[in-house]
Amino acid sequence: MTIRGDMLQRLKGRKPGYSLEQAFYTDPDFFKIDLEEVWYKDWLFVGHDCEVAKPGSYFTLQVGEYPVVIVRDRQGVIRALHNSCRHRGSRVCTQKKGTSAKLVCPYHQWTYELDGKLLFARQMGEDFDKTTHGMKPIACETAGGYIFINLSERPMDFAPMREMMEPYFAPHNLKDTKVAFESTIIEKGNWKLVWENNRECYHCAANHPELCRTYPEAPTATGVQGAKDDPVIAEHWAKCEAAGLPSEFRMHPTGQMRVARMPLINDAESYTMSGRPAVRRLMSDQVTQSHIGTLLLFHYPTTWNHVLTDHAITFRVLPLGPELTEVTTKWLVHKDAVEGVDYNLEELTHVWTETNDQDRQIVEENAFGIRSPAYEPGPYSPEHEGGVMQFVEWYTTFMTHRLQGETTSIARVA
Repeated sequence: MTIRGDMLQRLKGRKPGYSLEQAFYTDPDFFKIDLEEVWYKDWLFVGHDCEVAKPGSYFTLQVGEYPVVIVRDRQGVIRALHNSCRHRGSRVCTQKKGTSAKLVCPYHQWTYELDGKLLFARQMGEDFDKTTHGMKPIACETAGGYIFINLSERPMDFAPMREMMEPYFAPHNLKDTKVAFESTIIEKGNWKLVWENNRECYHCAANHPELCRTYPEAPTATGVQGAKDDPVIAEHWAKCEAAGLPSEFRMHPTGQMRVARMPLINDAESYTMSGRPAVRRLMSDQVTQSHIGTLLLFHYPTTWNHVLTDHAITFRVLPLGPELTEVTTKWLVHKDAVEGVDYNLEELTHVWTETNDQDRQIVEENAFGIRSPAYEPGPYSPEHEGGVMQFVEWYTTFMTHRLQGETTSIARVA
């Protein structure tokens, strides 16, 4: 049986409401198929408009085997390029971020314009055509201050994502923010385990004392589990909608993306130990109401987000290996907010820095146990893990559809 046939058979045989079989969390061949069918074909959140605020600003990242550079060109357009020189393949931009008038390959100094056009290639002969050797473009779109890329040569339509995001995010004006702090942690577990842990708060009371001071443990907070029937949430939505802030839960028919504004608890306004705002300078002049809770955005496979009045916390997931995942967190504040005056960095970041490290430990212990030959899929809690079940159902349906439409087979090595 081929690898793809094996994966498809297991997906079709999965017991609803149960976790996936061990191979989906550990097998290198299954991980490769995840890359090919999910990460190399879908829209991926990579960063924010504000991170490339001026022409020549850029940042880099790695998606599976693809090195990528995001850059703002001279016309102000945000572009994504394959970060591979058209000479002999060396990475052109080797730093995580920077600013440059041109993109210059350090190997032989091939020089590219900010839009990827090749400008200079020394002593390549009279017949050399510069116009056919520019850096290869990657599909790139922006919505609500977020940058997304798609590595496929035939990318899916981005319009549904923009249509869902823009009304909710426009009032927060994330384009005029800055990254106050950024952290990256490596979790020793499969990317799906990272998502499964994120999609429930069944574990929160025992593991997240800082977060539980402000964030509700109730399963309705996921949005997919009875949120519309929760009177507290319904009242919150009505209040925010009346103030001009789209808030009600929306989910795309595929289940891949959803958005909602959820109330915090204990009269909290922000993710701080006191519940008070962490930043004096509000993030947007259009959003001045207090107690609007947190705007949640989930988009599989790369991002979940919390947007408040005073700051935003955004998360990016990238797979590094079958049992290795990178999670990058960014704290956004108003571009004119001054550290030490408008906010204290420790107060701003404490809750989610602690929560991220706690989640890392949880994921790694989960992954450790799944490696056991005795592991078998276990049941999710219908009361508390509806968000996890929704994620796993999305993955199962999504991959089944992709695998059934796949004609190329890869034989499993015995």
